[in-house]
Amino acid sequence: MARCLIGCGSNLGRRRQQLDRAIELMRFMPGVTLVGVSRFRETVPVGGPSGQEAFLNGACLIETDLPPQEVLSMLTAVENTLHRNREERWGPRTVDLDLLLYDDIVLDTDCLTLPHPRMSTRRFVLEPCVEIAGKAVHPLAACTLDEMLASISAPRPHVAVVGVPASGVADVARAVSESSLGCFVAAPRPLPAAAASAPEWCGTLSAWRAAMDEIDCDASAHGIVSDFWMETLMIAARQSLPEEPLSRLETQFVRAVAELPAPHALLVLVAPVTKLAADAWQARLQESLITAVRDPEYRSPLKAKAIVFIDATDPRRAATDALAAVEAMV
Repeated sequence: MARCLIGCGSNLGRRRQQLDRAIELMRFMPGVTLVGVSRFRETVPVGGPSGQEAFLNGACLIETDLPPQEVLSMLTAVENTLHRNREERWGPRTVDLDLLLYDDIVLDTDCLTLPHPRMSTRRFVLEPCVEIAGKAVHPLAACTLDEMLASISAPRPHVAVVGVPASGVADVARAVSESSLGCFVAAPRPLPAAAASAPEWCGTLSAWRAAMDEIDCDASAHGIVSDFWMETLMIAARQSLPEEPLSRLETQFVRAVAELPAPHALLVLVAPVTKLAADAWQARLQESLITAVRDPEYRSPLKAKAIVFIDATDPRRAATDALAAVEAMV
């Protein structure tokens, strides 16, 4: 029997009654055993159209012998029974049921992504999940859900927005900073080009590290938003530098980041393949960056526990999605 965490929400009609009804419908589904249900919390809508009513959010834990796709179909059937409307992205809904975790399965298809791709910065998801399954492990972050919640609960969190140059990182990071009243930290030097010399890579490392040391935020800032992540430098260097200068850079990197805390959240902008078609180096770098961030075995003291991937095809929508991910941390 697999253990599944399911996020539950409602902001239309009789919210509590609809959530209770959804849970009862799941309880009596063949092949499903209801293990636990969290308390419901009233939360402010994040993202989506303005003017929505507040949500009631919670979570439930089930055991099932159904495969992931059939669990998703079961949840969709319950939503349909309760007249869920799907015409508007992140719009108001009578009930919303999200499959968050299915044991330790990692899956990415057109219909289903596991773990849920936006759960790690959503306080309204993590708090009820921690109440009933705090020691459940997020298979990509390789940490427990209570550790993930603690990470996004820092008083002044650092959110790093990362991606290849073509993904529009700087513009998105600045937009998030301005909208969320964060302290913006820009990379003082761009990521070196593929053909850059070893001294250029070392100089960029020193400049980026100095920028993290020199952060001077106004007391009113709610947090830090940077348009670079120190680890990106090493991921890129491993594709570009010969063995000997790479080894020297890695030694310098380890010393440079020894006392630097990891970001509390990482927003990874993913540029469309068509946009990278003419730049093989950026295409390889994006693939390596995504692989590193998604690999629970990738060891780095700078790897965040909360990670969200954002489609950067449309710059305006990417900024909106990034802001929603940050607002959900509050």
